[in-house]
Amino acid sequence: MGLIIPKDYDPHLTVRETQEAIKYIRDTFQKEFGREMHLERISAPLFVKQSSGLNDNLNGVERPVSFDMAVFPGENMEVVQSLAKWKRMALKEYGFQPGEGLYTNMNAIRRDETLDNLHSCYVDQWDWEKVITKEQRNQETLEDTVRTIFKIIKHMQHEVWYKYPNAVKHLPKDITFITSEELEERYPNLTPKERENQITKEYGCVFLMKIGDKLKNGEPHDGRAPDYDDWQLNGDILFWYDLLDCALEISSMGIRVDETSLDEQLTKAGCDDRRELPYHKMLLNGQLPYTIGGGIGQSRLCMLLLNRAHVGEVQASLWPEEMRRVCGEHQIFLL
Repeated sequence: MGLIIPKDYDPHLTVRETQEAIKYIRDTFQKEFGREMHLERISAPLFVKQSSGLNDNLNGVERPVSFDMAVFPGENMEVVQSLAKWKRMALKEYGFQPGEGLYTNMNAIRRDETLDNLHSCYVDQWDWEKVITKEQRNQETLEDTVRTIFKIIKHMQHEVWYKYPNAVKHLPKDITFITSEELEERYPNLTPKERENQITKEYGCVFLMKIGDKLKNGEPHDGRAPDYDDWQLNGDILFWYDLLDCALEISSMGIRVDETSLDEQLTKAGCDDRRELPYHKMLLNGQLPYTIGGGIGQSRLCMLLLNRAHVGEVQASLWPEEMRRVCGEHQIFLL
């Protein structure tokens, strides 16, 4: 099952107390996040037309959940896997200007996910996107934004500590920046996942940058779709999670592709057929705003702040019966 059972695990809160804490974290975080990042909350779709090209292809191998609708004969709908592209289109249609942005609750189904302590087939996150100028498409903008998000998460730790002092996890004081190339040079004999664990354990919290392009060894650090993040201006926020002895990804984000980087990345990824999709045509023709954006896992943030051993403790989903049984024997109560 890929299941990790921490020794002498104690959740500190009952299931009902946990539900109360989840609501408190979600309500408080999104208000502060929207205020600090200058983002407006908007509604978002659960599904999109397959032909629109708006769905996120993730690593290119995950199968989206699809279905038909009586009112759209011959069309397939897909449950979103993320809103990376849809948000950028919304910013244009709603008339957002540089410095303005949006956030939304994104709910997705990832049917091919391997279920373990950190992964569920149900994804819930705050998806956000902000308009920037072409001149702001640089590493300084990216790092400044990451520091703001880290500051908001740290403030949430203090808020949770005030209400649930026995349950809260104390987070590091700062975040460290490193690129995937620097990480490869530092740990050439480790796998990408082992490198992430090693560097995050050393610093406590890391923003790992430049994910998607090939490294010196000919392989990318991790897969990234070629049509939303600029592979030179993106990254993941990772916290060291000693309860499970691994790095915990809280956010994947980045400055989005412009006409040039999209053109290059589509070719590198062997995805030139996407050039004919409506969304990609608009982007290549310079008809969409320049943006920065990403997602912050809602359940993962609750898991981190409440120091929980399994994402199923803070999220209602489906789990194998054997996993439920083993977890229940160790005070890990899956919702």
